[in-house]
Amino acid sequence: MHLGYNNLHHKYNMTSDGKNVPLEEVQAEKDLGVWISANMKPSLQCQKAASKAKSVLGIIKRSFQNLDKKSFLLLYKIYVRPHLEFCVQTWSPYLERVQRRATKMVQVLRNRSYDDRLKILNLNTLEQRRLHGDMIETYKLITEILILSSSLRRLLTIALEVIL
Repeated sequence: MHLGYNNLHHKYNMTSDGKNVPLEEVQAEKDLGVWISANMKPSLQCQKAASKAKSVLGIIKRSFQNLDKKSFLLLYKIYVRPHLEFCVQTWSPYLERVQRRATKMVQVLRNRSYDDRLKILNLNTLEQRRLHGDMIETYKLITEILILSSSLRRLLTIALEVIL
């Protein structure tokens, strides 16, 4: 994969059994469960996460004809939401549609608004969950619960002095 606009797209080789084997050029690569594309845009990761969550929703829909609130929450929180939250901190609007669709699976809530469905199910939007997680991490950083290396701690201190 070649990253950057000014990349010269060199051809790379690897020696195997005394032979030079050219490395295949790819447009996207999966590393630690995160899809990275050559243009560095998050859309591929977002598409993959949404696709996986939608496929799990389809399995749930085919397996259960009528879901009550309790059953839906259990299945959604265990099998669907992890796909929507893994490594997708900035792509919430696209993934929010999957959660919107998922909440319609509860038969008695189907004709209600999305906000009403969330309130009745006692769920938050994915953006609210992400912001809550960000606040927790910020609190940990500020109160030094998170163990930082000394150089990173100095960098954070300098950045806070500049901001404040």
